[in-house]
Amino acid sequence: MSRPPRLLGASLALAALLAASACAGSGTDDEAEAATGGWSFTDDVGTTVELDAAPERVAGLNDVASSLWNLGIEPVATFGQTSAADDVQFEGRDLDGVEIAGESYGQIDLEALAAADPDLIVTTVYPVDSEGTLDDTQPLYGFESLEQQEQVARIAPVVAIAWRGSAADVIERTAELAEALGADVDGDEVSAARQDYEDASAALTEAASSGVTVLPVAAYPDEGFYVAKANDDPSLRLYQDLGVQFVDPGGDGYFWQTASWEQVPQYRSDVILYSLRGAMTPEEMAGQPTYGLLPAAQAQQVYPWEYVGMDYAAQARYMERLAGWLADSDKVS
Repeated sequence: MSRPPRLLGASLALAALLAASACAGSGTDDEAEAATGGWSFTDDVGTTVELDAAPERVAGLNDVASSLWNLGIEPVATFGQTSAADDVQFEGRDLDGVEIAGESYGQIDLEALAAADPDLIVTTVYPVDSEGTLDDTQPLYGFESLEQQEQVARIAPVVAIAWRGSAADVIERTAELAEALGADVDGDEVSAARQDYEDASAALTEAASSGVTVLPVAAYPDEGFYVAKANDDPSLRLYQDLGVQFVDPGGDGYFWQTASWEQVPQYRSDVILYSLRGAMTPEEMAGQPTYGLLPAAQAQQVYPWEYVGMDYAAQARYMERLAGWLADSDKVS
């Protein structure tokens, strides 16, 4: 799914700020100090960021920033596919002190991001295939181009956490980053969230034992269904490992298998999970005649598929909801 290009210009004030940030973050002024008492983190694409001190002001992609916040690191700015104010991962958060620097994919307000004065910017990176291969010739997730990524990196260094494999592993990696940023990952709050995650995992396994099948989709009026492949999405893979039976849509492509509206009736399941990110709602899908032929749609066993953060609290919250939906669903396909 392509995204519209956007011309990114920088004012003189922003250009000056970018230049100053580049100098401050170069790590070459006092290598001895950085080596003995500074801060260092190597991300999942092999980039090592070295600073004289641990970053205190962190900005980044909603998906990572929300998880770091759940682990104790409050962001100073965010950007993403939607505004943080509309993102379910920030539900209940006071965003008054957070600069919203982007509200759609790749559309980042560089001036706003620079004005937030971050020490570090965090994002994700997705593989290009089911083997988990990373391609450093492509921009990190959230950036529309390598040029934009370089502009952002002149504001503050960028680190990326790879969203591949199971969410169980990505959660631990995100916790490592949070701990490096000063979070107390062994404190009472995170320990309680970790226990909630374990309890929700057990509840999901119990609910999935009924054998109901699940179809995660993102639907579009002119394109039909994009059916997700559970093995390629970290959250879905975690749920699958816990016993959830996802429909295998087939096909050789990575992450998605597409189906026109004429083909949609082939993808039968007991439950449908529909994407909340820019895709059709159940009410909108109901306007397509073939959607009504699906057993899950007829049984009204259709539930939201949230883009869940890679942390204990976010995953526990969604797994609890998913367990409830599966427990209340019947085998109808």
